Amino acid sequence: MYVSRGAPAQAETPVALAIGNFDGVHLGHQAMLTRLKEAANQLGLVSCVMTFEPHPREFFAPDQAPTRLTSLREKLELLSEFGVERVQVCRFNFDFAKISAEDFITRILQRGFGVRWILVGDDFRFGARRAGDFAMLKAFSVQHSFEVEEMPSFTVDGLRVSSTAVREALASGDLDLARHLLGRPYSISGRVVGGDKLGKKIGFPTANIQLRHNRPPLSGIFAVEVHGAVESSPQRVTRGVASLGVRPTVHENGKPVLEVHLFNFDQEIYGHHLRMDFLHKLRDEEKYSDLNTLTRQIERDVENAKNYFLTSHPVQERYK
Repeated sequence: MYVSRGAPAQAETPVALAIGNFDGVHLGHQAMLTRLKEAANQLGLVSCVMTFEPHPREFFAPDQAPTRLTSLREKLELLSEFGVERVQVCRFNFDFAKISAEDFITRILQRGFGVRWILVGDDFRFGARRAGDFAMLKAFSVQHSFEVEEMPSFTVDGLRVSSTAVREALASGDLDLARHLLGRPYSISGRVVGGDKLGKKIGFPTANIQLRHNRPPLSGIFAVEVHGAVESSPQRVTRGVASLGVRPTVHENGKPVLEVHLFNFDQEIYGHHLRMDFLHKLRDEEKYSDLNTLTRQIERDVENAKNYFLTSHPVQERYK
């Protein structure tokens, strides 16, 4: 998959284009990508996704923006897995926000991308003051020789699939619902970095995963499956118990930290890039009176996570 940054100035190859934020790459997004690839194949075009960094809501109101389901790297990895040929990551800043809807169509879509076919969601708006919509794209398509389609809402068991619905499921600890909406377990990936080694001191060594955002969409203690811990076998799954939170027992006003204790594992993995699949929430994060009390609770968490894996048989493959 070829990734470019910034708004393209002049198209080299005409494309079939899907536009959106694609946060989480949930089942609704996947339906869009399937339709994109079908159209690209039928028309002999390159399949291309246009997305934005940062999310427009993060740019305009960072304190009120929703938490991200995926970092940019995670999103690109998922788009690549789904077979997208090209992704254009457009920097959303003041200059981009000031582009009129008409200029967005003629300068960005036509001249920059060379679009021949466009797919957008049913709630898509574009241009300064969100003045552009599907009706405007449809009107321009006639005189500018491109096709445009609107993707209807995607539902699962009567529930509209959306990034908001996934966030709500994760925030409430309903990992089964989140998995149902995503088509896979919710995951966070990142590099193993150094920590304070408290886990090792109390008998439960942990790998600390670098978080790309300070507001993860879930928190608590979880049974997890980890990919990438065994360097000689990247596809091998390692199970463990993970903590995602501010660790109130050992830190006041701490930032979110993701750490995982892997079962029956003693390899050095600093610098490894891991993907952690969250399968089951064991409990919420709590503050304890001292480290001895915390240690006893971690012992129970490890036991409960192992019991979960003994009594459950979660699917261990990624969607294809």
